[in-house]
Parts: sequence; C-alpha cells; structure tokens
Amino acid sequence: MKNKKLSLSELNRVTVDEFKEKEKTPLVVILDNIRSLNNIGSVFRSSDAFAIEKIYLCGYTATPPHREIRKTAIGATESVDWEHQENILDVIQALKNQQYEVFAIEQTENSIKLQDFKPKGKLAIIMGNEVEGVQQEAIDLCDGVIEIPQEGTKHSLNISVSCGIVLWDIYQKLKSS
Repeated sequence: MKNKKLSLSELNRVTVDEFKEKEKTPLVVILDNIRSLNNIGSVFRSSDAFAIEKIYLCGYTATPPHREIRKTAIGATESVDWEHQENILDVIQALKNQQYEVFAIEQTENSIKLQDFKPKGKLAIIMGNEVEGVQQEAIDLCDGVIEIPQEGTKHSLNISVSCGIVLWDIYQKLKSS
C-alpha cells in the first residue's frame, strides 16, 4: 500500500474564524518568562494544533505581533486566544477561581509522571523559563507538578518540545474520556 502525501486542500483545514468558533480543548497554557521568541511561536503553533483555549504570556515573555514569533507560529497567533499578564501568581489565582486545576511542568519532589497524570476537568499548565524553569512561588500555588520522564544525561528538554509532548498527551487523554 502506498501512502500519498495529502495536499493542503485535502487536509480540511479550518479558517481562523471557524477555529475561533469551534469547541476548544479545556486546556490553558501559561508561559512564564520565556526568553526565546521561537519557543513562544512554537507553543502557539502546537496550541493551534490541539485547539487549546488560551495562552497566557507572563513576565517578560514577548507578545505578538513580533516577526520572530510569527515566523515560527505561522499564523497561529491569529487563531489561538492569548493575553499578557505581568504577574503569573495573579493568573494562577484567577484560573483557580474559575475552577481550573493548575499544574507546573517541572521536575520536583512528588511530581506526577506524565504517563500517570489523569486530567479531571479544566486544566492549566505552566511552562517556565528555559534556564530556571517554573519559579517556586508559582509551583507553591499549583495543584501539582507534572514531570516528563527522561533517561538521558541532561534531564532537560527545550520548552517548545516539552509543551508539545504535554499538550499531545493531555489532548489524547481528554478526548478519550
């Protein structure tokens, strides 16, 4: 059996307006103090792929429109809702007040391995700075911490790669429940 690559017209892509109207995955991404504009753009693109609700850009995380973000996002900054908030702690508290469970993606004592994590409802995940990770004050406000198991020498993944892995995993779990 041959596998013919699909053309763009065969992919049944939705328009930005159709995307904005469609039901979203009950998942929010919080980016805190992300330095790399390419990482920000990649998270927008992955968030579009899995139809997440919203991205919060916190601290000094850059915001669209920016050429470097747009280059990587390839238009996803237009489809995915986003908002900039200076203080991540305020965002966490506001989401918890809206009955979101908030989890940091980090390596900590008592973290939950990603494969063992079972989302229960509306969910927000925090991706932290490329060097420092998620700040402790934010972790302290979270409902828990999810860790991506790793076996190499670095125990570190690029933030956009980590976010893509986590979004895919949670997307599958939410769609199958």
